[in-house]
Amino acid sequence: MFTGLVECSAKIVDIIKISDGARLVIKPKIPLKKVVLGESVAIDGCCLTVIKKGATLTFDVSDESIRQTKIKTYQKGTMVNLERAMRAGDRLGGHFVLGHVDGVGKITSIKRNDTSLEITLEAPAGVSEYLIPKGSVTIDGISLTVSGLKKNKFKVYIIPHTEKITNLGERKVGDLVNMEADMLGKYVRGLIAYR
Repeated sequence: MFTGLVECSAKIVDIIKISDGARLVIKPKIPLKKVVLGESVAIDGCCLTVIKKGATLTFDVSDESIRQTKIKTYQKGTMVNLERAMRAGDRLGGHFVLGHVDGVGKITSIKRNDTSLEITLEAPAGVSEYLIPKGSVTIDGISLTVSGLKKNKFKVYIIPHTEKITNLGERKVGDLVNMEADMLGKYVRGLIAYR
């Protein structure tokens, strides 16, 4: 379980194809203390398991994760967002994030305002059906608020702090992003459909 509050960005130093999967090696911008083998870490919102640690962190990536996320587009030098799983007793500053990417969306416009970066995104069906105005959505692992929702397009506003510690400030129109719909919305919709 994550919160969508990214700890730092990290650079991909290697991505090795292994059969249908891959091995991902990243170097966080800031050293992460007390990372343990087997720990869950969200990389651009995709929950992966640490298999090797040191100055870099290494993860095995399943074929399913490659199919369902933008990991298939990663190259050496790509910047990704990183968040370690929350611990019991941690404050929940974002929203409940599972690290299970629901689909890959696309950035359709970026506008710099006086106090924020306004990004318009197009969501796939697996995400758009759960979006509500002022609801939560996870974009590349970042907990954000849905604004200006029209069908499958919506806006998010990125404050300078978020732009500084995440990779969103480097994104361009046409870039792909991992999206996870709000978990509570998915459960409510599932319960209503069941009844």
